[in-house]
Formats: sequence, structure tokens, C-alpha cells
Amino acid sequence: MHLAAKVSFTGEWQDFVDTNIIGTRTLLEAAKAAGIRDFVFVSSPSVAHFGGPIAGADAGTADPDRARGFYARSKAAAELLALAEDSPGFRVGAIRPHIVWGPGDTQLVERVIDRARSGRLPLLNGGTALIDTTYISNAAAAIVRGLERMDHAHGQALVVTNGQPRPVGELLAGICAAAGVAAPAWSVPGGLARGAGSVIERLWLAAGTRGLVQDEPPMTRFLAEQLSTSHWFDQRRTREVLDWTPAVTVEDGMRRLAAHYGGTAA
Repeated sequence: MHLAAKVSFTGEWQDFVDTNIIGTRTLLEAAKAAGIRDFVFVSSPSVAHFGGPIAGADAGTADPDRARGFYARSKAAAELLALAEDSPGFRVGAIRPHIVWGPGDTQLVERVIDRARSGRLPLLNGGTALIDTTYISNAAAAIVRGLERMDHAHGQALVVTNGQPRPVGELLAGICAAAGVAAPAWSVPGGLARGAGSVIERLWLAAGTRGLVQDEPPMTRFLAEQLSTSHWFDQRRTREVLDWTPAVTVEDGMRRLAAHYGGTAA
């Protein structure tokens, strides 16, 4: 099961190539040489997200030319590379967990908490966009099922979510309540955020190459698109192929988050 990747909203393209594309090729070759029969590539729905809303769609085809941002482009190329190796003797499947979160998560949860605490977390378009997410233990279980169900899953890409679309504002408020910080109360138009994100991303990258910044930028075009457009998925094929359903609901996950951070479940 291959989960390793460079995950970032910004950075040098070659760094993404080295880790996400060349790294995947290296692991595929090593697995085949070692006689491994089944290989699960953990991908991302962003490989088939091209900036517009997604409402009840299936996985879609990865497209590195149309995917948004270096992370998504490199993961799309790596997914195509992995699935091209699928054969009767070396079965490869791709699992795409969508927006994974849970206690201690530093990619989403703790960034939300940190930015909300400092007043740097706006809602885009009022936080009304519907998005699917995946609680961490559900994501882990689905990846394992991908390996166990390779007879059915090989050669395919499957998006994995909780199957519970929620408005972005509701999810952010739940995370903030769990940590005992105020939820974002100010809104920015999505179009304005996307334009600003493009500018900030270029400035941040330039500053990073000079060693002036280390953290992620406060906004990028990709992040603005993710926060201002709906993206939720039809889970029927995933659940049929994997013979699996999520065990932890969004509401249960928020209670676990609150228990971890000492806040309250919204």
C-alpha cells in the first residue's frame, strides 16, 4: 500500500515529480521485482478535479494536464503510471480518499484551528459549498479493503468518502467547536479568493526559494477552488467494489475530535 507523497499547496514542481511520480515508479518496479502480487496506490480525487463543481459524480479519469496545482498534477501522473502496470500477475488499484481528517491531523484540522484562532480563516461564498470528507479510520479501512478486494478493485480508481456531504461552513464550525475556538464569521467572494490565491502563491513560492518562508501560504488558487465549489461523490460503485461502508459518521468523528482537543461537538 503506497501512501507516501509530497503534499503541499505550493513548492517547486521538480520536488513533486521526484517524490510523487518518480517515487511511485520506483516502488512499482521494486514491488514487481520482489514478486508482490497486489499493489494499492493511494491517490486523491483532486486528480480529476478541474476547478468546477463536482456534484454526485463518479471518480472520473485522472488528467495531469487539467488537474489544478502541482500536487494534483503529480498525483494524476502517478495514478496513470500505477494503473498502467495492472496485469493478471501484478494487480494494481487506486483508492482516492477525499479530505481525510481526524484527531491530530496536521494537514487540515490543525491548520483550520490555528488560522481560526488567529482570525485568518474566512469563509468563501458564505461557506455554502457542499463537500464530502473522510474520517481517518474510514479512510484506513477502505485502503485495506482495496487490498483485500483486489480481485474486484484492480485496474480501477475508487473515490472514498463518508458519503455525507456538508456545507464547508458547517464542517469548519465543527472543527473549531471541537477545539474551543471561534468559527470563521467573515466571508470573501470565491472569485476574489481565487484571483488573490494565484498572486499569493507566486509571491510565496518566490519567497520560499529565497528561504524567507517555510509554512504553507494562507491562500492559493487550488485551495480557494476547493473551499468555494461543491465536490461530493456518488459512493455506490466504491461500496459495491470494496464491499464496505464507513463505520464512523461525520457526527461521531466530530465527537472524537472534541474529546481529543477538549472542546465541544457542534
